[in-house]
Amino acid sequence: MSESPLTKPEIEFPEGPAPTELQIVDIVEGEGSEALASSTVEVHYLGVEYDTGEEFDSSWSRGETINFPLRSLIQGWQVGIPGMKPGGRRKLIVPPAQAYGNAGFHPLAGKTLIFVIDLVSVS
Repeated sequence: MSESPLTKPEIEFPEGPAPTELQIVDIVEGEGSEALASSTVEVHYLGVEYDTGEEFDSSWSRGETINFPLRSLIQGWQVGIPGMKPGGRRKLIVPPAQAYGNAGFHPLAGKTLIFVIDLVSVS
């Protein structure tokens, strides 16, 4: 497990209606090789629901990063992570169409999600 120099983020409760398009906001710019759509990434992340602010998932809470190919993730991550560099922190606000769909059996279907992602490494 790699250690991120950053600590678990706190997400401020958003104001106004949820955006209908993917929002990408760099909080900290990293250094080194950029993540590509074809990359495997190691990240720390926090995910909350836009409407309630409730945390639904966090690698920070499990105490370890996760490592996976970008192409296996939700579309919002596939579009929102490329261009990040190791050591970077980025906030993604992901509408349902780019998360778990507008309807369906997934508990997060139909929800806009906010993620703060720390890119630890790229391969």
